[in-house]
Amino acid sequence: MDIATIGGIVVGMAMIIIAIMKRTGIGAFIDVESLLIVLGGTIAATFVNYPLPQVLSTFKVVRKALGTHTYKPEDTIAILVSFAEKARREGLLALEAEADKVDESFLKKGIELIVDGTDPELVRSIMETELSFIEERHGLGAQVFDRMGESAPAFGMVGTLIGLIAMLASLDDPSTIGPAMAVALITTFYGSLFANLIFIPIAGKLKIRSREEVLNKELMIEGVLSIQAGENPRIVAEKMKSFLNPADRAKLDKKGADNE
Repeated sequence: MDIATIGGIVVGMAMIIIAIMKRTGIGAFIDVESLLIVLGGTIAATFVNYPLPQVLSTFKVVRKALGTHTYKPEDTIAILVSFAEKARREGLLALEAEADKVDESFLKKGIELIVDGTDPELVRSIMETELSFIEERHGLGAQVFDRMGESAPAFGMVGTLIGLIAMLASLDDPSTIGPAMAVALITTFYGSLFANLIFIPIAGKLKIRSREEVLNKELMIEGVLSIQAGENPRIVAEKMKSFLNPADRAKLDKKGADNE
């Protein structure tokens, strides 16, 4: 579970609630009708904009924002270097049993392809094609939440206009103007809150997670092809380290030095 995502939403909500309670009661900011307009309108617009299966699958992608990686880059490098060492000692066929122990489907497929003697160019093509579809699915998930972030403030304004129209219809009673104006503005508040604290940040987190996963899978592609080429395990490790930023590379080098 990604603590930063959950913690950010919880802390943000808490700060807003505390600020509200310092000024007035929380009850003044609770309006079911306004909530229905903003959330209902945002969800309905999303279903209109995207096919139903894509919207439903997108909510599964949220687990990418809230979850943790199966493999981190350093874990991937360690696994592939161990595979390279085994392949150098016992041959590629020895990796068949190792592939069954791998719970990362992308890496498992790559190992199975080289064990089967698939042409290196075909291995790269198959894995890169699958990676491009993974990127597309993740991009769609982020796009849906970006769209929800755009729609929420718009429906907040719709709710405000509805409230203002209702207020103008009862101008003959001045005592209702203040409360009616407050209710009218709550929908704008809800729209901005959901957009800027939930929808847009989740879209941003999904984009970051997607880039991290793509990097990890690119490591897997290069590692698998290097193993198939029979390269020295040390060369395999150095080749994959080149994908990392200098800080992560230094950390991995230090970890390797400590293990030695």
